[in-house]
Amino acid sequence: MAIDKYAIAKRIARELKDGMYVNLGIGIPTLVANFIPNGISIMLQSENGMLGMGPYPVEKEIDADLINAGKETVTILPGGAFFDSAESFGMIRAGKVDLTVLGAMEVSENGDIANWKIPGKMVKGMGGAMDLVASARNIIVAMMHTNPKGESKLLPACQLPLTGVKCVKKVVTDLAVLDITSNGFKLLERAPGVTVDEIRSKTAGKLIVEGEIPEMKI
Repeated sequence: MAIDKYAIAKRIARELKDGMYVNLGIGIPTLVANFIPNGISIMLQSENGMLGMGPYPVEKEIDADLINAGKETVTILPGGAFFDSAESFGMIRAGKVDLTVLGAMEVSENGDIANWKIPGKMVKGMGGAMDLVASARNIIVAMMHTNPKGESKLLPACQLPLTGVKCVKKVVTDLAVLDITSNGFKLLERAPGVTVDEIRSKTAGKLIVEGEIPEMKI
């Protein structure tokens, strides 16, 4: 069966390495902060000017002045720092962010991402996503495998306006973990109970399946 958004975040947290500087996008990516593995130190950066964010606060920890780029209340770890958005984007554009985790509406088989606009719908703008996809050393997308209509979000080519071109390295969905390769989506893992055939039927882009595909360890 498909996993939920928390399990997607937990699986992505296994990609984190000690000492990384990481930016978490709005939506599922922000949940990754709650699943950082024990024994490693990660610095979470937010475009609105925070470095050293912690997990979501419990009720007694909520401070309305401590918010991330998605306007959600967060915590700050000892040694955390605050600065203006110009400084924040200077960090991003200088390539200081090791990993960015973003949500997406569509990802293409060559690593293009569309995650900011659906034509005809009200949208406030792409925020920092454009800078992040242009500058981050590694980009992982966290999203559902299909849209609410049941249509694949992993496509031969994105239909929506692009945020970035050939920038996504890996996709973690409610069905699978996939690498972006020069030949298409390479299936690495499948969600518990999900078959390769189901993943294949819900992936519109080219899917590469080699050997036995293990289940995700969450």
